[in-house]
Amino acid sequence: MSARGSCACGGVRFEVEPPFIRAGYCHCSRCRKHSGADGEAQLRVPPGQLRVLAGEELLAFWEPPDDGGRKVFCTRCGSSLFGSKWPDGPTVSVRLGAFDEDPGIRPEYRGWVGSAASWLPIPEDGLPRYDETVPQR
Repeated sequence: MSARGSCACGGVRFEVEPPFIRAGYCHCSRCRKHSGADGEAQLRVPPGQLRVLAGEELLAFWEPPDDGGRKVFCTRCGSSLFGSKWPDGPTVSVRLGAFDEDPGIRPEYRGWVGSAASWLPIPEDGLPRYDETVPQR
């Protein structure tokens, strides 16, 4: 069963079809700056499993100058929604905070802890930690 989500203003609505590849936290500097917090919680799926139901015209993205993942957001309210190489890469990351209901998956790891914010210690939650990117399954 698909999980639905939206931006803060409700202009962008989407659904994601399981199965999900994985879910985790990213503590890289880009995710910190994009979220305004200590990082982002996200799940990954093949791009064909994400469908934008409304508000595609409100979506914009920032493309990092190097090989970093795209940051997709709502131009009306600024909500961070998707990332990675959406819509044409092998996977898309979907921000867990954008779901309107429980997607049924929990974060399984913490990535990019080598560049985590110095002002907030990463909790001792037993999740595997990776200094940089997470190994692919």
